[in-house]
Amino acid sequence: MKTSAQEKIPFLRDPAKLAILYQFLTLAGVGLLSYYLVHNTLANLERQSISTGFDFLNREASFEIGETLFQYSAADSYGRALAIGFLNTLLVSFIGVILTVILGTLLGIARLSSNWLVAKLSAIYIEVFQDIPILLQLFFWYAFFYEILPSPRQAVSPFAGIFLCNRGLVFGVPFWHEAYKYVFAAFVVACVIVFFLKKWAAKRQAATGQIFPLVRVSLVLLLGLPLITWWLNGAPAAMNVPELSGFNFKGGVTVSPEFTALLLGLVLYTAAFVAEVVRAGIQSVTKGQTEAAMSIGLKQGQVLQLVILPQALRVIVPPLTSQMLNLTKNSSLAVAIGYPDFVSVAGTTINQTGQAIEGVALIMIVYLVFSLSTSAFMNWYNKKIALVER
Repeated sequence: MKTSAQEKIPFLRDPAKLAILYQFLTLAGVGLLSYYLVHNTLANLERQSISTGFDFLNREASFEIGETLFQYSAADSYGRALAIGFLNTLLVSFIGVILTVILGTLLGIARLSSNWLVAKLSAIYIEVFQDIPILLQLFFWYAFFYEILPSPRQAVSPFAGIFLCNRGLVFGVPFWHEAYKYVFAAFVVACVIVFFLKKWAAKRQAATGQIFPLVRVSLVLLLGLPLITWWLNGAPAAMNVPELSGFNFKGGVTVSPEFTALLLGLVLYTAAFVAEVVRAGIQSVTKGQTEAAMSIGLKQGQVLQLVILPQALRVIVPPLTSQMLNLTKNSSLAVAIGYPDFVSVAGTTINQTGQAIEGVALIMIVYLVFSLSTSAFMNWYNKKIALVER
């Protein structure tokens, strides 16, 4: 006679089998829904004689783009135009993330300062910029350049060779010289030396307890080695200085109002949230850690650099990743102020070709690539600084 444990469980009462059945039914439902949507979309496109596919990428774009990182004209293809938009989005996002992390970190530290004025000013900044929508901030900075700043003839010049007007920020740059290739190579070599020097200094401190002046030595290497290389190669100093010619400047480099307004809006807005992330991370480190560090003779700056920030980073990095992703995705608002990012160029492409599905799909893929690559890098960094249990 079979025991109760050996009795066969009915199919509809077996949790394991029911779980498999539910997953199969869910997968089948999603598949049927996807088939219906795709089939219905293709049928509607065929009925309206709208072509599909990405063949349009090879056709002539027939529209100009105001800001480009490489040569482009209206006679080029839609694919090249979209590549311009991709690089423009990548540029503003990359620079924006770096400036946001720097500014947000400084604000977060200042928010906890013992100086009453510094702490209050940081708190006011954070509250103001967090409470104003990012789109309104972009409109403000855009209007600031076009409505408040003067024309090129009355441009503001805070420093020699730098001009600020309603055409953007114009500043001088050195003329190209072969020596600058070697200067850049020297800077790369200095970065490699600093990387290995940092590892050596950490091992030396762990073994002997002596602190190596890494920051000062690194600055000397990063600045001194390129300067020596520049001097040995003739010290070229010729500058391409902007000069007023007619109604605009000639020479130098011009950063457009659209790019500057977008960058300012993204950085100032996101830095307010990063500051709160940094503040929370620092406050997560117990006061006993600070007191222990002070008791062994570490200075306040050393306590922050060697004790507090390394522990706070483990709390800071995950929400900081979200803020980086928010900045990248908010860059799509550039279309509101006329900066030719990927969304703007793709929108123009969709209007001219009528292939909205392909255009929107490209936008989704591009921002998915940005988000996944940022997340992958930050996850790698988070694992690198994670505490390892022994």
